[in-house]
Amino acid sequence: MAVSANRLELLQIADAVAREKVIDREIVLAAMADAIQKAARSRYGSESNIRADINSKTGEIRLQRLLEVVEVAEDYGTQIPLELARDRNPDAKLGDFIADPLPPMDFGRIAAQSAKQVIVQKVREAERDRQFDEYKDRIGEIVNGTVKRVEYGNVIVDLGRGEGIIRRDEMIPRENMRYGDRVRSYVYDVRREQRGPQIFLSRTHPQFMVKLFTMEVPEIYDGIIQIRSVARDPGSRAKIAVISNDSSIDPVGACVGMRGSRVQAVVGELQGEKIDIIPWSQDPASFIVNALQPAEVAKVVLDEDAERIEVVVPDEQLSLAIGRRGQNVRLASQLTGWDIDIMTEAEESERRQKEFNERTNLFMESLDVDEMVGQVLASEGFAQVEELAYAELDEIASIEGFDEETASEIQTRAREYLDKLEAEMDEKRKALGVEDELRTINGMTGQMLVALGQDGIKTMEDFAGCAADDLVGWSERKDGETKRFEGLFSKLEISRTEAETMILQARLAAGWITEEDLARETEALQITEGVEEDEAEAAS
Repeated sequence: MAVSANRLELLQIADAVAREKVIDREIVLAAMADAIQKAARSRYGSESNIRADINSKTGEIRLQRLLEVVEVAEDYGTQIPLELARDRNPDAKLGDFIADPLPPMDFGRIAAQSAKQVIVQKVREAERDRQFDEYKDRIGEIVNGTVKRVEYGNVIVDLGRGEGIIRRDEMIPRENMRYGDRVRSYVYDVRREQRGPQIFLSRTHPQFMVKLFTMEVPEIYDGIIQIRSVARDPGSRAKIAVISNDSSIDPVGACVGMRGSRVQAVVGELQGEKIDIIPWSQDPASFIVNALQPAEVAKVVLDEDAERIEVVVPDEQLSLAIGRRGQNVRLASQLTGWDIDIMTEAEESERRQKEFNERTNLFMESLDVDEMVGQVLASEGFAQVEELAYAELDEIASIEGFDEETASEIQTRAREYLDKLEAEMDEKRKALGVEDELRTINGMTGQMLVALGQDGIKTMEDFAGCAADDLVGWSERKDGETKRFEGLFSKLEISRTEAETMILQARLAAGWITEEDLARETEALQITEGVEEDEAEAAS
């Protein structure tokens, strides 16, 4: 057909395609212009620089060949001499382009097919861009769609103006999807890929449950109730921690609803997944006790440095606290962010007895006292010889059966033992080649120097290059479990703040920082330590 034959029909086609694909009309017209340019090049030569313009109001098509202005033309199909160019445009300069109008042309069968491919490709690209731009801002939302097909366990969902995929590992176990089924899912990622935008959906994501509760519970939607954390074992059990910003509203009751109507709506969507709704607490111990429901907890012991907590339960509650295949304690750990060790009262009593015997033997060997004295010291809460050596004399003398003379003798023996131990460690330190200069750091002990020497840290420069993590260790949390990495001083009684202070002293001695830097950093550490202590007191 002739390109100029029916301008109105051309605009009507552009309008129809734009509406059908939900893209801008100008994009369709630009695709048509590209197609016409490609067809024109096949007629006038592929090396020709041809431009096609379509008037968006009248549909008129204008074909032009652009000729570059050069001093001497070598190819008159793409170039024009400067003299001839100035005959057409007196202002023409070298490097400009002169537009040479071309007559309307008829498409042959092959040219028309080629033009059609160009238009289809351009429209498809525009449609993909539109889909990506639309869904990239919907990450974190719930979308509704219908199952289009199932491929190798992955479900392709028709979202109306795009397609999403629920991968097999993002499906609730034992959930069957068939063609035409309505499905609700959570958009957790949108990526621009070669084959078009990929919209990744999930029904197992913890935030899917959060969004479902937000839709069912008006108080959550309004921000009166907040969901602080979620842990899911998809298709089986879940725990959700909630807190109310209004003291007059019970967060658990609001989420459960009248006769359980609200929570049952979420359970129904999640294929019967049981949901424990737990009140969130700032106090880790209280929060963990709540998270382990329905099991009853007798006692909890926190280790904040290692982010671990020991929970003691009655013997008959052990299986309930652990849950089937460890499910209850695993979900509680994910919910709270703490590693939880569960033991029975009998196991805890056995462990305490073991620790008591170890402390008793320590005092018997180091202080050269009989078993009864060692047991008395252990039962009074002393755990290390250092505690006895530097305790107030009155504190030891106040123990039943002890007098001031006995207390003084015990303290003297404790200090002699520590001096002997320090001398032995000093010999080991020298044998390892650790410099004497490191002994000048406040808080540095012989045991610490030996530990440094065994790790190859022998000079002030070496120690200045350490980080606090190297000394006291660190924790990394992955997949709901915390892994503890030991440091050089992990077995010694030293806090992170003390370790950082010692490193700063080494950096000052090594000339890495100034006195002003040391004062400023030390003050910052003291402020941080004070804030942490205040938070701990508030929690307790």
